[in-house]
Amino acid sequence: MRRTDPLLTVLKINKEAEEQAALQLKSAQLEQQKCQGQLDALNNYRLEYMKQMGETQGKTLSASEYHSFHEFIKQVDQALIQQVNAVKEAEKQTGYRQVHWQEKQQKRKAVEMLLEKNNLKAQLVENKREQQASDEFAMQQYIRKRPR
Repeated sequence: MRRTDPLLTVLKINKEAEEQAALQLKSAQLEQQKCQGQLDALNNYRLEYMKQMGETQGKTLSASEYHSFHEFIKQVDQALIQQVNAVKEAEKQTGYRQVHWQEKQQKRKAVEMLLEKNNLKAQLVENKREQQASDEFAMQQYIRKRPR
C-alpha cells in the first residue's frame, strides 16, 4: 500500500488558496469597474448639466437660480472628488489582490515543480531497480546455459 505524498495535500491547499485569491481579484476588478462607471456617469451628468445651463445663456437668471446652479455644481463636484477617491481605492485594492493572487500562484507552481522533481527521482530509482533486476536475470540465464 503506497502512502499519499504529503506534498499532494500541500498542493491541494495551495490550489484552493490560489482559487480563492483569484475570486477575490475578480471581485476587486468588478468593484473597480463599478466605481469607474459611476465616476463616468457623474462626469457625464455634470457635462450635460453644464451644457443645459450654457443653453440658457442670454436668458435672464434670477440671483437665486444662479446661486442654486452654483450650489448644485459644487455638490456634483464634491461627489466627483469622492468618486475619484473611491476609484483610486478600488484600483489600490485590485493591485493588492493581483499581487496576492500571483503569490499564491507562485506557491502552487513551486509545489508542482517539487512534486515533478520527486516523481522524476522516483522514476529514476525505479528504472535503476528494474535494470538491476534485468541484469541479474540475464546473468542467471547465462550461468544456467553455460556449458560445464
